[in-house]
Amino acid sequence: MRAAGFSGARAVPGGVEAQGDWPEIWRANLELRGATRILVRIGAFRALHLAQLDKRARKFPWGDFLRADIPVKVEAVCRKSRIYHAGAAAQRIEGALRETLGAVIASDAPVTVKLRIEDDLCSLSLDSSGESLHRRGHKLAVNKAPMRETLAALFLRECGYRGGETVLDPMCGSGSFVIEAAEIAAGLHPGRSRSFAFEQFATFDPAAWEKMRSAGPGPRAGLPRFYGSDRDEGAIRMSRANAERAGVGDLCTFEARAISDLTPPPGAPGLVIANPPYGGRIGNKKLLFGLYGAFGEVMRTRFAGWRVGMVTSDSGLARATGLNFEPPGPIIPHGGLKIRLYQAAL
Repeated sequence: MRAAGFSGARAVPGGVEAQGDWPEIWRANLELRGATRILVRIGAFRALHLAQLDKRARKFPWGDFLRADIPVKVEAVCRKSRIYHAGAAAQRIEGALRETLGAVIASDAPVTVKLRIEDDLCSLSLDSSGESLHRRGHKLAVNKAPMRETLAALFLRECGYRGGETVLDPMCGSGSFVIEAAEIAAGLHPGRSRSFAFEQFATFDPAAWEKMRSAGPGPRAGLPRFYGSDRDEGAIRMSRANAERAGVGDLCTFEARAISDLTPPPGAPGLVIANPPYGGRIGNKKLLFGLYGAFGEVMRTRFAGWRVGMVTSDSGLARATGLNFEPPGPIIPHGGLKIRLYQAAL
């Protein structure tokens, strides 16, 4: 967020906080590759009991943010507060929305109001994203245990990738790393092809949004190429189709190839990044040590000068590569597993 120019971006428990007006909220949804969703803090007040919450919720200026003709749903959490029943708290907000705004409350509503009560402070937020931001609208075909686009983008960044070098994924699956890398190089915004919940807010300006979204990237001359391989022919077909939908098919090459047949593509060394299978995805982890050993051998003998980023849930499999990894990155929950990024320079 700092690199993208958002004001006051700082890490807080559970996310990153920044300040901005409504166009900045639209821009965050359009441009940020690593965020899961963008919440908008619209107000806060103290409430020590449900009657007080009800009274203050009815005085809140809902019409400044929400449209009466768009259904709304309310989600609440309570922590370390005298109001401890989240369901009852949500009902008070729902009642205020119905009776002061005239809104319809529906479980499948396109707009979500989030109430968080912590230490008796009631914070109100709107979910401006709607569907999770990893859903770019391009990757319709996926294989088992796909890497989320948001996480793929952050792993690429953590490996030092900024868009100016070749990226190769030798176990590409449905192509997340390769496609994200190509989009970054081409200057394509991740949210360019989808809709967002903020389009249903009272504050939305369709003309200003369309101008922001349609601002295209520059010419593609001289961009690096991006490569993915996988021994599964079906994965290669998926990756090609996903890259075409994302508008980067001309920058990407996908080939069915085993790890043992892997060779460096033409040009200067760049980044090899891989999300190999690990125990939770395969079942029998013992079968994987040979795969990791072969991957490490190919990297050491054929990819001198390249950098390697590898995601796995198992430190023993990482050691099986024989690569001289730096201390691994933090543990990250993903698909019910705890994964880490390992990096090495060859």
